[in-house]
Amino acid sequence: MKAVYTSNIEDVTKDNTNFRMVLFTGEYSQLTVMSIPVGSEIGLEVHPAIDQFIRLEQGQAKLVTGPTKDNLDSEVEIKSDWAAIIPAGTWHNVINTGNQELKLYSVYSPADHPDGAVHTTKADADAAEAAEHAT
Repeated sequence: MKAVYTSNIEDVTKDNTNFRMVLFTGEYSQLTVMSIPVGSEIGLEVHPAIDQFIRLEQGQAKLVTGPTKDNLDSEVEIKSDWAAIIPAGTWHNVINTGNQELKLYSVYSPADHPDGAVHTTKADADAAEAAEHAT
């Protein structure tokens, strides 16, 4: 049985300097924290079989979503203390539109990233995901 994970998630999220860091991976969910530089983004993506919960702890962003990569029909401005749930199969991107690092945490159900993964930059994350999909 996996140990219970506890933390002050607001502090852990705000203190994180990595693009993405996996904090906990369970059988049915995964907790990650992210730090998105000013003017940067998570990157357009879809999780075909994974629901995703996102909560912003610092900054402001534009959440772009849609049913297909070429039909992103919704844009919502979100900021600190806002949350979003992105259902499986929804294309989405989070773009930092503020003047400070965007700090957020995300819960995937089920897990999406390797347990314990730390991606210091978006380039590191992109390379890791490309390597996962190549195998």
